[in-house]
Amino acid sequence: MLLAVDVGNTNIVLGVYTGQGQDARMVGNWRIRTDRERTTDEHGMLLADLLAHCGLNLASIQHVAISSVVPTMNETLAELSRKYCRVEPFFVGPHTDTGITIRYQPVSDVGADRICNAVGAYAKYGGPAIVVDYGTATTFDAIAANGDYLGGAILPGVGISMDALFRQASRLYRVEFVAPPAAIGQNTVHAMQSGLVFGFAGQTDAMVERFQVELGGGAVVIATGGLAELIRPASRTIQFVDHLVTLEGLRLLFERSLRR
Repeated sequence: MLLAVDVGNTNIVLGVYTGQGQDARMVGNWRIRTDRERTTDEHGMLLADLLAHCGLNLASIQHVAISSVVPTMNETLAELSRKYCRVEPFFVGPHTDTGITIRYQPVSDVGADRICNAVGAYAKYGGPAIVVDYGTATTFDAIAANGDYLGGAILPGVGISMDALFRQASRLYRVEFVAPPAAIGQNTVHAMQSGLVFGFAGQTDAMVERFQVELGGGAVVIATGGLAELIRPASRTIQFVDHLVTLEGLRLLFERSLRR
């Protein structure tokens, strides 16, 4: 079995797969908070508890693949793999054989999660494609018809944008991340929720439409990340929400490394 781990600045998404290639099947997946202070042993105990919910244990894990944009956690997670799963982990990095051409310069600046998104999206949806990832940052990635990674855009994420608003505007306060009854908010809570949902949906649509023009149109649009489900109903351009596209890309990259 393969344990796939996608480490973001806000959350860590984990998935366990059985089988490979067309026979690969996910048997469990979880989203936990990224905690840079959590020790190897704390991660190990948490992982053991998560696996137990699927009737699995640490001995079931034969391979570990990691995509990380938090370099300070890499050694902790590598030690987790060695100590608790008894395997050397596979990390996605600048020298990973991706099977696609990355046209971003320098290649080392492309986040591991964005590479996984491109590989996963192209394998499942084909190209051209646009992946919108609502993480700590909101990222837009463009994949060509032949699978090449063309580049993209990086914007402040929904969460940190709202946090900045709360900190800088003394009369505003935190609100629940849900859709309001209308775009014209008639109280402060609904007004802020309108900006949150419809404002970021509008931002998404504007960026996607620009990407479509540059790609020549016809690109499938996939959203992922924690807030994708919230934004999609208010967006006119998002076609699919796929919370597992990053893990799928990570799995494919790991399997490709086995064939080298």
